[in-house]
Amino acid sequence: MRTQKSDKFIVTWLLMGAFLVASMVVIGGITRLTQSGLSMVEWKLIMGSVPPMNELEWEATFDKYKQFPEYQKLNINYTLRDFKSIFWWEYSHRLLGRVMGLIFLIPFFYFLVRKRLDKPLLKKLLLVLFMGAFQGFLGWFMVKSGLVNNPHVSHYRLAAHLVTAFFLFGYIFHLALTIGWPAKTTIKSPYYRGALIVLLALISSQILVGAFVAGLKAGLFYTTFPTMNGEWMPAIISKDYSLLGWASLFDNVASVQFIHRWLGITVWVVIILIGVVYLSSLIKKQKTSFWLLLIAISIQALLGIYTLIYSVPIVLAVLHQLGALVTIMAWVYAIHTTRLQAKI
Repeated sequence: MRTQKSDKFIVTWLLMGAFLVASMVVIGGITRLTQSGLSMVEWKLIMGSVPPMNELEWEATFDKYKQFPEYQKLNINYTLRDFKSIFWWEYSHRLLGRVMGLIFLIPFFYFLVRKRLDKPLLKKLLLVLFMGAFQGFLGWFMVKSGLVNNPHVSHYRLAAHLVTAFFLFGYIFHLALTIGWPAKTTIKSPYYRGALIVLLALISSQILVGAFVAGLKAGLFYTTFPTMNGEWMPAIISKDYSLLGWASLFDNVASVQFIHRWLGITVWVVIILIGVVYLSSLIKKQKTSFWLLLIAISIQALLGIYTLIYSVPIVLAVLHQLGALVTIMAWVYAIHTTRLQAKI
């Protein structure tokens, strides 16, 4: 049986894990925005944790990079100094992934050996472990797609990698809330809870399409708002759809940006409608969590607009990605306030 003291340690450990996942997402975003993601062309779980230590090792690493399409088609003029500038972001991203694995595994085995994990929690932590390992696999699977002919990663694989990270972040934060701040009274609000679940489906879809936008660099096109270079829906969207069908909606920069814009507006309208319908009937804790969620979504929408109209500067783009994490965190807290007598 877990004691109250052990619960505090477990909650702290989980919150640290959620913070590290968020850090991974942010550094991954910077890696993508600085075009650094294909600088490391090998995956070595142990030896890959050690960077080049001298000039000869740097030259050898750079020579490996030269054998792949990104150098040959895009960065043929790169010097060793240029290569180092992109190498360190990808190296930092991978190193943080290794650190995160250790920070999860060492306390996990400690709690397990000391019998501080009951069976329901153990199952959920094993799921976290699996998702973390799968996330690492998806990262390399994504990178591999840019090491063949086209020196750009697949936006579908990027989306899978990013969405999995968001799910892992939200799930760890959910576990921390449930253990550290369990529901003490029965709160019956099934319809409000259902509305929040619908909202999550929209937010998740928006994050998925946002990953498509990032992978296709669609934010560099149509940098006006609310219209797209003077058109509410660019003519090329319907033209490509007539030629290629449904696939064009997720492969065309105009299409994915159009969907991302209107999904964002839909999310904002839906949270407003939820407030209009349910806010007056909510208890104090639920009202607080609703306002936090509304603020997070509103700021995220503004960040998206400004990121677009300023042609995706790194600072705004990273803040926009961070804003999505904050939105997920606010949603998890909001749904937590609707729980019945809480069990993990």
